[in-house]
Amino acid sequence: MYRETDIIYEAVANLEEFTGLKINVETNRREYDAVIQIDGQTFYVEAKANARKSNIGMILSQLEVQDKNKEWLLIADYLAKDVAEILQKENHNYLDVAGNASIKTNNLFIFIEGKKKEAAEKKNQSRAFQEAGLKLLLFLISDPENLQMSYRELAEKTNISLGSVSNIFRELQDSDFILKTHKKRVFKNMDVLLERWVIAYNEILKPRILRRKYRLANEEDSFLNTDNHKFGFVWGGESAAGFITNYLKSTKYTLFYDGDLSALTKNLKLIPDPQGNVEVYNTFWTDDLKLKYHNTAPPLVVYADLMGANSSRNIEAAKMILENGL
Repeated sequence: MYRETDIIYEAVANLEEFTGLKINVETNRREYDAVIQIDGQTFYVEAKANARKSNIGMILSQLEVQDKNKEWLLIADYLAKDVAEILQKENHNYLDVAGNASIKTNNLFIFIEGKKKEAAEKKNQSRAFQEAGLKLLLFLISDPENLQMSYRELAEKTNISLGSVSNIFRELQDSDFILKTHKKRVFKNMDVLLERWVIAYNEILKPRILRRKYRLANEEDSFLNTDNHKFGFVWGGESAAGFITNYLKSTKYTLFYDGDLSALTKNLKLIPDPQGNVEVYNTFWTDDLKLKYHNTAPPLVVYADLMGANSSRNIEAAKMILENGL
């Protein structure tokens, strides 16, 4: 199991300092990130290096499947205020490295906010989770057989420089996400890799490729029946999930489209609106990535769109997509 023991011990040390309570920590149980005792109350820990709005759906889904007979505590490196508010609303206990906490049981109540984490020394950002790395990982995760291609083939098929492909692979191997044997390459720690991809996609790449927001001139269910091939786009987000799972009905519409926006808006009767529920994005994959579904973005992209939203139905649909294969 993936453990963040440094985060756990630092967070607990600050909580002890702020509350004066004696806290015992055990991190050598394989089935849990940690088990801690706070004033005689036992908590089972789910630790996260990244707990942000961009992956709140993933975090909530993991917390929801935990044993309801146990008291669970999310410990994170950093919790933004909006994420903390969501966790409070969903009645989940949390603690971050700075010592901010919301812990409530029948016998214990701790609430601390406004504490700041000491600024850490800046490190070079990983290329693997910047724009080029996200594009390459999409190509690899969508078809793991692509892992066996040469760096030159991968560079050609993803429109990424050969040097970038080499550097990204080196980082993925150093980070224990790819294992290279004398015969082949294989993915490792896939759950962590997916989480990192989802966060980086929602925080870094997705805002860059947003073209414009619109609203429909006529709010009609028939919008989803639009012939997307005729107009040269594919569906993403809730729209795509509806097609893939037959479970989710769209309230927001996501389109990936590289053509002329004026032609698209005329044909689909879209009105520019910064608060609109129709979002148009540039695609960021090449034709060499074979789409699993003919009218939707790659499943990994749809999964990340859904996991970036605080919606229980979106999370359920995302789980279905994951179980069906990315």
